[in-house]
Amino acid sequence: MMNKTLLRWLLPSLAWLLLSTDMIGQVARYQVGVCDWMVLKRQKLGQFALAHELGCDGVELDMGGLGQRELWDNKLRDAAEAAHFKRVADSLGVTIGAVAMSGFYAQDLKQRDNYMTLVTDCFDTMDRLGGVSVAFLPLGGCGNDWSTDKAKRKQVVARLHDIGEAALARGKRVGIDTPFDAKGNLKLLKEVKSDGIAIFYKFQTALENGSDIAADLQRLGAKNICAIHASNTDGVWLRNDSTIDMPRIRQTLDRMGWQGWLFVERSRDTSMVRNVKMNYGSNVHYLKSVFNAYPAPAVALDSAGRPADYVETIVKRSQKATDELGITWTPVGQTVLNIICNRYFELNDIYAERDSLKKTDKRLAEALCDSRLYRSHFAFDTQLSHYLKPAQIETVKDVMTYHVVKVTYDAQCDMIPTLTDEEKEQIMAWLKEARELAIDAESSKKKHEVFGKYKGRINNYLSARGYDLVKEREAWYKRLNEK
Repeated sequence: MMNKTLLRWLLPSLAWLLLSTDMIGQVARYQVGVCDWMVLKRQKLGQFALAHELGCDGVELDMGGLGQRELWDNKLRDAAEAAHFKRVADSLGVTIGAVAMSGFYAQDLKQRDNYMTLVTDCFDTMDRLGGVSVAFLPLGGCGNDWSTDKAKRKQVVARLHDIGEAALARGKRVGIDTPFDAKGNLKLLKEVKSDGIAIFYKFQTALENGSDIAADLQRLGAKNICAIHASNTDGVWLRNDSTIDMPRIRQTLDRMGWQGWLFVERSRDTSMVRNVKMNYGSNVHYLKSVFNAYPAPAVALDSAGRPADYVETIVKRSQKATDELGITWTPVGQTVLNIICNRYFELNDIYAERDSLKKTDKRLAEALCDSRLYRSHFAFDTQLSHYLKPAQIETVKDVMTYHVVKVTYDAQCDMIPTLTDEEKEQIMAWLKEARELAIDAESSKKKHEVFGKYKGRINNYLSARGYDLVKEREAWYKRLNEK
């Protein structure tokens, strides 16, 4: 019989797989991924677990750094290492959608006489990874003058032609990132004269050119777009970016008959630019919700029949916990969010029933309330344990009780620096016990009242241990004032 823990892990993945295919089993028209070098996982195995956690269909894997090296810093040149990468990706249901030569963001294609060696290395790596068909080649390192300098442009065009023909011979296509709008890209592709070269379309470039993304895509045409970097420069998340009309872009691509990969490169919130999971989780979630069926949470939100403004308030309150865990915009995070929301809803229902019964039988009302709270308390822990580690569950409970445990414990330790380890352990034990009761309380006031009782118990305990709390508090205030 299959291990229950393994089954719980596999079921969301199986549901996700079904959601990402249509009724006749074909791969979804639009697939969403992240660039491994942007999520700080360049050629690292951890990119696949991260992509899975974020809800991605796949990744755009990079060839490695270039800099002053003769060749890519590419550990996947080793067939055994590449095979290992492929096995890990497959085990998590993560596809390698494209392989990037991001080093050419800074390196000049015109100055690299071994450019075909570098490109061939990329093609070989794509084959080792299971026959990836799309490569990404940015032209940022060529500078800005090659587009108008005839000699330099001719050199770039000639090299792109060679690369395109080599790609065709290997059954691949190289997507280039240029500084042009659709008109400029069509002109360049006509000069290159190779079906092995296409445009790896980039929302950021279109916006920097002042182009309307949907109109620019339409003009460029589906056959000339091999993949899309569906993000803007850093600033805000895609869902908050007023310069990108994502539903209209989706409608345009539908009309064009285009299908393929949309990779998130940037669009990080600059107020939390280093928070990989929140930034890329949010952007992947948004793209999946617009372009593809996002996996439904394993636990549905029990919002039916509840006022919309009340539900919105509870969702925002609950999201503070998943935000602190950094999982809000992930499939697991959405499920955990619903579990927390439903817990608040359940508490509201329990206390509403109690208040109604009190009118006829106060003792029965309290007894039924206690019974339901007891079952609800342990059911909440059990539900969370399916998706979170013990330390993460502690965080959820701390957020739901306003971090009173930490605030109170830190204050006690700061006020009385001479506390023994035994005394600290006792204080923490009581505070956590208080938290278990407070998490069932019906209001913020009641939660603080629970902690208040336990703070009194702690004070009595410390007084019995010989501490003069009045003097300790006065000395503490004095130290604080001096700081």
